[in-house]
Amino acid sequence: MERQLRYIAVEGPIGVGKTALAELLARRLQARLVLEGVGENPFLEKFYRDMRGYAFQTQLFFLLSRYRQLRETFQTQMVVVGGALVPGQVVVSDYLFEKDRIFATLNLTDDELSLYYRVYDLVKQDVPQPDMVIYLQARVDILLARIKQRGRKFEENIDPEYLKNLSNFYNSFFLHYEAAPVLIVNTDRLDFVGTSEDFEGLFRAMLEHEKGRRFYSPRGRRK
Repeated sequence: MERQLRYIAVEGPIGVGKTALAELLARRLQARLVLEGVGENPFLEKFYRDMRGYAFQTQLFFLLSRYRQLRETFQTQMVVVGGALVPGQVVVSDYLFEKDRIFATLNLTDDELSLYYRVYDLVKQDVPQPDMVIYLQARVDILLARIKQRGRKFEENIDPEYLKNLSNFYNSFFLHYEAAPVLIVNTDRLDFVGTSEDFEGLFRAMLEHEKGRRFYSPRGRRK
C-alpha cells in the first residue's frame, strides 16, 4: 500500500452499501473485517414497528455492542511499531463508532439523549480513531431500492422521511468531522460490487486522499 492505513471505517445511511464495500476492501487489503451485528439487536425489529417506544433500548444496545466489538478487536492484535501501538493487521469496519450519535440525536428525546451521552462519554475514549473514513451517500429513492433488494423484513416499511432526515444528519455530522480524513462518495451511479472499474476507481481515490474531506463523484453510465 502507498499509505499506512491500518484502520478504515465505511459509513453512510441505511441501505447505502457499507457492508458490501467493507467486504471488498477487506478482501483487497487482506484485512480483518469487522461487521456491525445489526441482527443481534433484540430491540431493532420492535423499533421499526414503534420508533418512539423502543428508540432508547435500541440505541443503548448498539452503543455498547459496538464499543465491545471494537475494543475486543483492537485489544487482541495491537503491536508496537516505531514506539507506537498499531493494529497488527489492517482493520476494515462497516461502521464508525461516532456515528452512533447521529442515530441518538435523531431518535431520542432530550432526557434520553442526556442519559445516553453519560454512557457515551464513558466509553468513547477506549475506541481508536480510524485512519480513513469512507462516507457513502445516495438519494433516498436509491436507498429505498437497495433496502428492498436486500430483503430484511423489519426494514420493509421504513419511512422515506426517516431516511431523508437520517441522510441530512449524516451530511451535517461529516461536515464537522475532523478526527480522520473523509472520502465522501456519491454512489448514485456507482456499482462497486458488480463493476470492477467502479471499485478500482474508488480504491485509488482512497489511497490518494491524505487529509480533510474529498468528494468523489465520478460520472457513470448508470442512471
